[in-house]
Amino acid sequence: MSLRQLLLRLPCYLGASGPRRGPLDTISSVVSWRGQSSRSPAHWNQVVSEAEKIVGYPTSFMSLRCLLSDELSNIAMQVRKLVGTQHPLLTTASQRSLAEITELIHTALLVHRGIVNLDELQSSDGPLKDMQFGNKIAILSGDFLLANACNGLALLQNTKVVELLASALMDLVQGVYHENSTSAKENHITDDIGILTWKKQTFLSHGALLAKSCQAAMELAKHDAEVQDMAFQYGKHMAMSHKINSDLQPFIKEKTSDSLTFNLNSAPVVLHQEFLGRDLWIKQIREAQRKGRLDYAKLRETISAGKGVTSAIDLCRYHGNKALEALESFPPSEARTALENIVFAVTRFS
Repeated sequence: MSLRQLLLRLPCYLGASGPRRGPLDTISSVVSWRGQSSRSPAHWNQVVSEAEKIVGYPTSFMSLRCLLSDELSNIAMQVRKLVGTQHPLLTTASQRSLAEITELIHTALLVHRGIVNLDELQSSDGPLKDMQFGNKIAILSGDFLLANACNGLALLQNTKVVELLASALMDLVQGVYHENSTSAKENHITDDIGILTWKKQTFLSHGALLAKSCQAAMELAKHDAEVQDMAFQYGKHMAMSHKINSDLQPFIKEKTSDSLTFNLNSAPVVLHQEFLGRDLWIKQIREAQRKGRLDYAKLRETISAGKGVTSAIDLCRYHGNKALEALESFPPSEARTALENIVFAVTRFS
């Protein structure tokens, strides 16, 4: 698309409010001048200079965001005037806000997870004072994001959506607590958890937010309980499939560093332990230890030789198929196709 075509698709600056010229008018005149091949470079430079005076800042065709910022601000101002009306545009803007709130909560969790355990610091990690400062920044930054998410939820003015996202946040905290309490250290053998327990904990820490956000999006669009449940099922199974795919990466990557660690509570490991039995699993852990440290490369080879990895791939595809089944409740559309492609991306293994 050419610059002129792009401009024709955007609304005129301040429409019928007066003769004031904005960046779009300025760019249009600049483009028309540039199209006249008889003009010399001096004329072109003069037009650009005049345009910069009108806009109020240097122009750059490499950064349209700066040029169009006034236009977008005007659009936002006009949208605000619709607040209190029944215009369908407002429903879409509420759903976009929900997506931003969900991303804020997810990012806040990632930031909080970045807190370093100071008791396990090594000299190569950096000065203790710097690590302590980093932890403080991580806590404050995560709390700031959560506060903004809560404020955004309140602005949606939908009590059920607030309830759904609040319960998702509660699930996240509970799930992370379970993860931390059973986290695998190099000198520690994890508790005996089966795949059913793993699924419950993974849903809390990874699936609840996406599942309940999908349900909340349907609530904002005023769909009935059946449609909301299908959206919930899609989000749940999509998140589970994505988590299993992530857990599989250390075992299926063609080039994997010998020093690469992996979680002993990940799906392939849990399934491997379930097939093998607790006693043999403990024996394999001890055989993979060298001088008090776990040799992850050796343990990875042992697990890959068992049934855990292939079973995890099957489980990933199972949840992917469940997500696709949930999507069948929705009419064919570009949005549905996009959601299906996301599932295909996380369930495809070469």
